[in-house]
Amino acid sequence: MIVTLTVNPSLDRTIALDQPLRPGGVQGAVSAREDAGGKGINVARAVSSAGVDVVAVLPLAADDPFDAVLRRSSIVAHTVAVDGHVRANVTITDPSGETTKLNLPGVALSEADAAAVVAAVVQASEGARWLVLAGSLPPGVRDDFYVDVIEAVRHAYGASAPQIAVDTSGPALASVVARGRPDLIKPNDDELAELVGRPALPQGDLARTASELARALVPSRVAAALVTLGSAGAVLVTAEGAWSAAPPAIRVASTVGAGDSSLAGYVLADFAGAAPEERLRHAVRYGAAAASLPGTQAPTPADLPVGDVIVTHLSPA
Repeated sequence: MIVTLTVNPSLDRTIALDQPLRPGGVQGAVSAREDAGGKGINVARAVSSAGVDVVAVLPLAADDPFDAVLRRSSIVAHTVAVDGHVRANVTITDPSGETTKLNLPGVALSEADAAAVVAAVVQASEGARWLVLAGSLPPGVRDDFYVDVIEAVRHAYGASAPQIAVDTSGPALASVVARGRPDLIKPNDDELAELVGRPALPQGDLARTASELARALVPSRVAAALVTLGSAGAVLVTAEGAWSAAPPAIRVASTVGAGDSSLAGYVLADFAGAAPEERLRHAVRYGAAAASLPGTQAPTPADLPVGDVIVTHLSPA
């Protein structure tokens, strides 16, 4: 079983245009859709579509309309009652795949709410193989919240605790790297640069630069790093070595949620006992599949592109 936590879920509204967005103008849309979103939920939907048991933990009021959208996703959810309704995020895409995203801050959680979420994650994690902590933190939650979750789960289960992956950014990611010792982090190239205090990474040899920066963290602070690089693919750095992978050719529909699907692909491959190179290959294939779908749809195995995903060994440990 895999458990995900989405402490700041979102109702993702995606609007498709038939021409580039014109800021300040008025233009019609060709379609719109709504998906139950938030990074952890996106991961859970992809995992569930692959036929692997998953439980998604999230704060949710009993009267929140988000619940109906979440139920349509067919994932098993463990909800923690809170006041206030899930935020709505708006994504605008054009025919070229250009994406504009507006994210609202989310429902503020009290200290009691946050403690209840931690307790729910601990309960759900019994017997799990992976725990995925993903997404931004809502107002009222401290930057080290994910560290609290990691410590609570490991205290409860000791050597039987699940492996823990974290996909967040900014101070929340910095706190996890400083104190949490996660089994995996999944930043993109910009988030990795911010984490290590560097400017945006040069595009010339992005994979090698990303692997070198990640090596400063692996394995001293985190066991492994999966760094997503957009159209350049991804890099995996572990104690054993570093690898890069280029994605297959696809027609981009929406890049929203592609990184979440990459993480789902990685965890699914590890769940199946795959070697590092195959875990990276599966991650890139899942990310490419998500980018080829409209909205924040989670890819199913049938959506995976058939083109080659070439994995290159960058360096030994």
